Amino acid sequence: MKTTILLTALVSAALSAEYDQSSEYPDSLSAESELVKFGALCSGNPSNRKRGCDGKGYGCGNYGASRAGGKRKHLGLDIVCADGATVYAPFDVKLGGRAAPYKKNNAINDGVNLSGGGLCFKLFYVKPDKYTGTVKKGQKIGKLLPMQSVYPGITSHVHVQMCDKTDPTKYF
Repeated sequence: MKTTILLTALVSAALSAEYDQSSEYPDSLSAESELVKFGALCSGNPSNRKRGCDGKGYGCGNYGASRAGGKRKHLGLDIVCADGATVYAPFDVKLGGRAAPYKKNNAINDGVNLSGGGLCFKLFYVKPDKYTGTVKKGQKIGKLLPMQSVYPGITSHVHVQMCDKTDPTKYF
């Protein structure tokens, strides 16, 4: 009987402590609502429209979309951008060097590592004007490479990938 009373008291105390900590919950919600949002990445797409699904086996542009017949997942988010279009800084960023999406070289095997707004991310299929330095929000980072020359018929796009490979969708 004493054991039951003691356990009941301990559980009650633990639940009470957990309840008191729940007062922090609204703060975490406001922190979530204050996430940095990407400004326009590409000329001709001011709303950062996401790539949908393309035929010819190119798959879909959302994070987690199936690749290679289900053998792997898409680890980024594709934002529609025409070949040769200007790619802009979505917010003030620091350029952190080259980021190549492929092991084998091709016409679109270029990109750049970036950080800013508390985020670390990569932009693929972009030929940056420079690989290091800083760029202010809305200023030119570079140009989209000729995606149609490698993947004819795909919706040309900038691939946005977080450095830790988590889903970037909430930032758009």
